[in-house]
Amino acid sequence: MKRILLLLSVFAFALAIPAFAQKDTDQAQDNKQSTEQDHGKVADRAQAAARVLEEIAGAPDKGIPGSVMSKAKCVLVIPGVKKAGFVVGGRYGRGYATCREANGWSAPAPVFLGGGSYGAQIGGEGVDLVLLVMNDNGVQKLLSSKVEIGVDASAAAGPIGRSASAGTDIKMNAEILSYSRAKGLFAGVELNGAKLKQDNDSTKELYGHDVPFRDLLSGQTQTPPAAQPFLAEVEKDFAAAGSTK
Repeated sequence: MKRILLLLSVFAFALAIPAFAQKDTDQAQDNKQSTEQDHGKVADRAQAAARVLEEIAGAPDKGIPGSVMSKAKCVLVIPGVKKAGFVVGGRYGRGYATCREANGWSAPAPVFLGGGSYGAQIGGEGVDLVLLVMNDNGVQKLLSSKVEIGVDASAAAGPIGRSASAGTDIKMNAEILSYSRAKGLFAGVELNGAKLKQDNDSTKELYGHDVPFRDLLSGQTQTPPAAQPFLAEVEKDFAAAGSTK
């Protein structure tokens, strides 16, 4: 009897092995598919950020003055900022930041923006934000990987048009100039209390591991292929701004 029970146990175990193996295979495939989907999201976001810059640069009379772009130390583009909901309030969005280096621009750093007051000119969904860090103090605050706009770093609505207006000198004293685009309309925007920080999940998805914000924005990291469209657009548009300021 014991021998029969032992044989039945061995037989049952043998039948179970393929099922366990298949389960592991299915789990591995699910994990791979999830990783590919996440990587696709960060790549799509880079494409969206590049498109925002391209369209703004394509309308210089209504865009960011070249004299402003030529002085910017860093640029952050956050496409498709959304409302965070009735209970939470405010807005949130994900995008990319890059800073000037001696030989070009740094590898893009994924950023997350949440909360804050966005001014009356932002009322609908799908708002694109462009933030320019204008001086070294602003850069250092950005590199801390967490900054509250208008609190940790001074901010102002950026000037619009081919040439800067008379009030630009005052605005240029701000550490961050902010712009919004909603329903095709592009304008400087008052952006206060919003918190910017490194988007750690997107950083892992894009670079394959944790990379400190400072390492990304100080030129110590190579740009992955998925983020190349955004960096290429920044290099093109800001180089053009420098030649026409």
